[in-house]
Order: sequence, then C-alpha cells, then structure tokens
Amino acid sequence: MNLDKLQEWLVSTGNDVAYISDPLSIAYFTGYSMEPHERIFSLVALKDAPAFVFVPALNVEEAKASDWNGDVVGYLDSEDPWAIIGDEIRKRTTKHKNWAIEKINLPVAHFQNLRSNFPDGSFTNDVSGFIERIRLYKTPEEIEKLKGAGREADCAFQIGFDAIRTGATERSIAGQIDYQLKIQHGVMHESFETIVQAGKNAANPHLGPTMNTVQPNQLVLFDLGTMHDGYASDASRTVAYGEPSAKQREIYEVDREAQQAAIDAVKPGITAGELDAVARDIIKRAGYGEYFIHRLGHGIGMNVHEFPSIVGGNDLVIEEGMCFSIEPGIYIPGFAGVRIEDCGVVTKDGFETFTHTDKDLKILPLKD
Repeated sequence: MNLDKLQEWLVSTGNDVAYISDPLSIAYFTGYSMEPHERIFSLVALKDAPAFVFVPALNVEEAKASDWNGDVVGYLDSEDPWAIIGDEIRKRTTKHKNWAIEKINLPVAHFQNLRSNFPDGSFTNDVSGFIERIRLYKTPEEIEKLKGAGREADCAFQIGFDAIRTGATERSIAGQIDYQLKIQHGVMHESFETIVQAGKNAANPHLGPTMNTVQPNQLVLFDLGTMHDGYASDASRTVAYGEPSAKQREIYEVDREAQQAAIDAVKPGITAGELDAVARDIIKRAGYGEYFIHRLGHGIGMNVHEFPSIVGGNDLVIEEGMCFSIEPGIYIPGFAGVRIEDCGVVTKDGFETFTHTDKDLKILPLKD
C-alpha cells in the first residue's frame, strides 16, 4: 500500500509525524478524494501509530464509505480543528517532535496553527519530494486510467474539429467540447479549462478561449484534457481551417518533426534535459528557436502537471513507468501558434502515448 511506503519513510528519516495537506496526495495514499474549500482536510501519518484522515463533519460518513479503511476524525464548524488534531495525535502517540509537512502546499496560516498546538515540535522537514518521487512511477492500474483519459481527449478533439466554422468564437467551440463530453459521453470533469485559440491568439500559449472568431485560412490550436477515474489527460492539436499558407505549413511541419523526434528518443537512460534538447535543436535549426518559449513537457497523473519537468538542464534519468507530456511549440506573435502534445508512459524500449488523434496537418473545409 502507498500508506505503508509513507510510514516506512517516516521511520527511515527519523520523522514522527507526516501532515499531508494536498487533496491529491491524500487521495493517493488513502483512495479518498474531496474538495475541502475553506475547511480543513488532511491525512496525519504517524511513525508508531495508526494514521487518520481529518475531515469536516459533513464529510465523515462519505470518508468512511470510501476506499479508505482507516480511522476518520471529524470536526464541526463551531470547533477548533487544530485543537482536535492536536488532541487526536497526543491520544495516539507520545512521539510528535519531528514533523514532515508538504511545504509546496501547506498554507502559512495552517502551518502557524499546527506549530502553535505543538510549540516544541520541529517543522523543518519536507515530505513533498518523497511524494513526488513515489508518484513518479505509475502502476499498471494507474496507466490504464491514464489511457482511459487519453481516449476521452481523443473524443474531445473530434468534437472540437467538427465545431469549427467561420465566425464561431473560441469560447463557443470550447463550450461545445465541454457540453458534448458531458451530455453525450458522460465525461463530467475536464482536467483544466479547455483551450481553443484561432489565428494570432494561438501565439499566446495559455490565453484561454476568448470571443475571437475563427476566420478562413487560420490555424486553430486545441489544448484539452479530462479526468478519468481520478487521472488526467492533457493533449494538444493544431489544425488548419481552410488552406494554410506556406509559412503556416512550415511551422507546423517543424513542430511535428520535433515532437516525433522527441517521442522516438524516449528510452530508459536518457535524461530529461537531453530529451528537451532533441526537440529544441530541431526547432532552432529551422530558425524558430526563439519562438519555443516553454519546457518540452511535464509529468502527468492524478494532477495534470506533476513531477518531473522535461526541461533543459534537468539531469533526471528517464526510467520505465514514468509518465509525462511531450509538447514542443512555436509561437510567432501577431501571426500564429502551433503546439502538438501527447502524454505517455516510458516502456522498456520506448514511449507509449495515451492519445492517438492523427498528427498529420489536418485541413478542415470552410463552413458557414
């Protein structure tokens, strides 16, 4: 079990308590997921006593009915949650001197409340890196869920392509994708806001869908994903609406070559930095290096952006079971943008992608 690994880590590092505050981390260790909003939701793992999940009173029965088979402790809105957490820990163990917290997630106010209830405690240790590392390697069960999310993303692309017509707004196309996923396919959650960008808007990689309208002979960029049984997809495709110009074709084909070269280069033993360089060098040689303005990729799993970062200078050695995106882009301000992205898993001899929508330049006919 994942929780066993956390408790083993506590013993090996000399920590007494791990306070886990990221809902995704809690779900990873317990199988129970919820959105606490402004309330307190945590997993408290102890070196020499049973762990417990701490939730608002209105979620207690839900937590008990979940896959989590450990203890559930609740609190009322009128109660001090930090005092209850403190009492519960002292009831279970006398060892609560050395704490490990998720420094990348724990709000300062929550940290201060914990520390005030354990004034003799040491809160210098960070469990975030350990969690990143164990989540880095996906199990066969996790990979199947990621493949399911990839199939949903492929479905979403087709909905989006079919929705393109002259005068359609980026927001209306994105809305069609989200609506049809829910109504026709039962996909209730996207992993992030669906992005549709037409023409020069696609040169701004993370500009959300706007009221900008699609016009003939533009490139249209899609970036989208879904949540499937708790696991995310993230993929991008760029299509031509009407006949593309020679330069539009050129930047598309350069990006396509770079993405495929990086996919082909994935194998256990290559580093993340070396992989980034495979794609980046192709784009540089074509004269578009200044327009590739982000890393090659990021990890994927329960969260749409996870460890590791596939970026220049990262010496992390790629190993079997790691899952990440490969998404080079070329963004020319005032003209157009192209990004082609697939997430996948490292196998013993390559890279298996989770999305399979064709990547040859798709030229869509004009529609009124």
